[in-house]
Amino acid sequence: MKKTLIFFTINIFFSTLIFAEKITFSANSMTGTIGDKSDSTSLIGEAYVLTESMEISAGRITMSGKDFRYIEAEGSIKGKNMESELEFTCEKMHYDRETKIARLSENVNLIDEKNDVNAKAQRIEYNQNTDIAMIQIDIELQQKDNVCKGAYAIYRKKEKKLELSGNAQIKQGEDTFRAQEITLDMDSQEITLDGRVKGSVIDERKSSKEEEKPEVQPEKNDVTAKETESSENTDINTIQEQTNEKTEEKK
Repeated sequence: MKKTLIFFTINIFFSTLIFAEKITFSANSMTGTIGDKSDSTSLIGEAYVLTESMEISAGRITMSGKDFRYIEAEGSIKGKNMESELEFTCEKMHYDRETKIARLSENVNLIDEKNDVNAKAQRIEYNQNTDIAMIQIDIELQQKDNVCKGAYAIYRKKEKKLELSGNAQIKQGEDTFRAQEITLDMDSQEITLDGRVKGSVIDERKSSKEEEKPEVQPEKNDVTAKETESSENTDINTIQEQTNEKTEEKK
């Protein structure tokens, strides 16, 4: 059976705002109603939703509430926030278009390419208005040469700072830093540790070494040569004298 992709475009006028926001969506099938915007509308199969700030594709997307305020997605979710320039993948998502808060869960991967940040966790809540992400459970965040882990983290995108707590750990190459709380300045790469601080640092600086000189065999100087020659001559003269004495005795 051939699948048919359904496309819709809706202009939503907010009573509290002067402008209208356009929502474009598509799917293999749809259930619900569009006319009554307080009802729930579900997009099933290759579901896709595009708002002015958010792009989402998933196995299933449900829009609900007045003016489709809430967007929920599940199943192989891929998304992008155009205003914050963030990309993400996960299995479940809840997005409030009014507060602009996105809650991502289950195998979340959040990428901030501009700041070279790649965060993996089981839960991430991102506030688009404040540019702050709260990261929880099985955290592993990579930024340049830093590998950061902890039970809880706050990523402040505007300030380019990461705050780790709960068995916090940062590895910079071969160096490791541990503490109850760690703050990383992603611009300066400065690390601040607080509470039960531990660390191990490998000094990779190479001390300057003197060049090894080849072993030179000492040359005989004139004195040594003369002494040797004199010694050799003395031995010959002694032998000659002893020979002459023996000859005289025989006579």
